[in-house]
Amino acid sequence: MQFLVYAGIMVVSYIFGSIPFGLVVVRLMTGKDVRTIASGRTGGTNAMRAAGLWAGLLTAILDILKSAASVWLAQAMTPNVWIHAVAPIAAILGHNYSIFMIERGSDGRLHLHGGAGGSAAGGGALGLWPPVAFILIPLGLLIWYGIGYASITTLSIGLMIIIIFGVRAALGLGPWQYIIYGVVAEILLIWTLRPNIKHLMEGTERRHGLPELLIKRKQARVSSRNE
Repeated sequence: MQFLVYAGIMVVSYIFGSIPFGLVVVRLMTGKDVRTIASGRTGGTNAMRAAGLWAGLLTAILDILKSAASVWLAQAMTPNVWIHAVAPIAAILGHNYSIFMIERGSDGRLHLHGGAGGSAAGGGALGLWPPVAFILIPLGLLIWYGIGYASITTLSIGLMIIIIFGVRAALGLGPWQYIIYGVVAEILLIWTLRPNIKHLMEGTERRHGLPELLIKRKQARVSSRNE
């Protein structure tokens, strides 16, 4: 019976994660299909590209909450810490490979689409230890705006989760299972962002934030001088 409860938590967590809020938000705000824009992902960054800052912010918040909700569900259903740590992993999988976004590709196979998992990973950490928001959000914004690469920001989220929960476990303030959550979340982020990592190595990855702003200003000055 307990196994069925655990299995049910995992299934519901995956379904929570599968809700493509980016697709819904962009569709409602602009009528566009976010899957046809830029990376085609449904996360906050691509929603912002498709429909502006507020669409991206709303999408990110909803993606965080759906993953956190998977933890809160697990905590309400069982005291098993392992299930608490695994439930948000199921939510990340749902976010990255949504059952609601299944399509047949050019190869004739069925493919599941979604986001990169950064907000979902952060949401899982939020559910496990709410004060983590006061660390992840400011540092994430600093990395995103300072370095200028959304993919690096996403990868940094998983790394920060590992460090935060590792320190807490070492101090006896939290269970070590949460470290496992961080490690698995980071592996999922790396796997999903393989194309972006390749672009980073080739120097062709999209840039945002302060670096992009400085580049545009420099280009504008050069253009004005040449006129």
